[in-house]
Amino acid sequence: MTFVDTALAETRTASNGEAVIEYQIDGKGPAVLMIASLGRPVSDFNELSAKLVEAGYSTIRPQPRGIGGSTGPMNGLSLRDLAADAMMSTADYNPIIVVGHAFGQRVARMLAAQYADRVKRVVMLAAGGKARMLPGAGEALRAVFDAALPAEQHMDAVRFAFFAPGNDPAVWRDGWYPAVAQMQTAATQASKVEDWWGAGKARLLVVQGLQDVVAPPENGRLIKDEFGDRVTLQEIDGAGHAMLPERPKEIAAAILNFLNQPSE
Repeated sequence: MTFVDTALAETRTASNGEAVIEYQIDGKGPAVLMIASLGRPVSDFNELSAKLVEAGYSTIRPQPRGIGGSTGPMNGLSLRDLAADAMMSTADYNPIIVVGHAFGQRVARMLAAQYADRVKRVVMLAAGGKARMLPGAGEALRAVFDAALPAEQHMDAVRFAFFAPGNDPAVWRDGWYPAVAQMQTAATQASKVEDWWGAGKARLLVVQGLQDVVAPPENGRLIKDEFGDRVTLQEIDGAGHAMLPERPKEIAAAILNFLNQPSE
């Protein structure tokens, strides 16, 4: 596997009102902003970041409030606030590409809607929101943020909610931030779906895992049907909602192929 050398990546901070956002930046070239999944650190993108840097891109990886050096109010927020947090780390770049994983793709789409003049392409990994979760997925998703669960039960929940059968969930044994997930869930509930759903005018890549029980693959097909030629849909067998640690090579290849397509 290829991973980002954190000794080479530069750590910076940016302010958004009372919030201070810590982010890592690496590489030289077109900027790719990466937004992590619900209650997860942006280190989930390390391997993908390394692939993009090797291919000639810069990657910008902001931590959400409540993780690492990112601080600020955690209540009374909307997706607009979280999008602004992430956008503050991109001041030196225009245009930008945004990659969002699971919950992060909601923030990515809000970014594209709010900053349509700067966000030209959006990659949505494990995009949910319309097709319902499979039975038991919602309960498992909530359980992964229950700090009182015994370790074995916690891993059972992680396995069910995030990983396709046969994939090892141990890579995501840690890295769960319940307070951050609560903040992000409340921000979603405080936001109008129509404000972010269309992702502005950006070209879209939707990558769905065929074994995803939280964001079933039907979600990607619905997005493709709704937005037509704006959308490139890629379905990956052997991937659940975690996706990034499950099928890193396939995801990197799909993203690079999408980014290498000529602009219209």
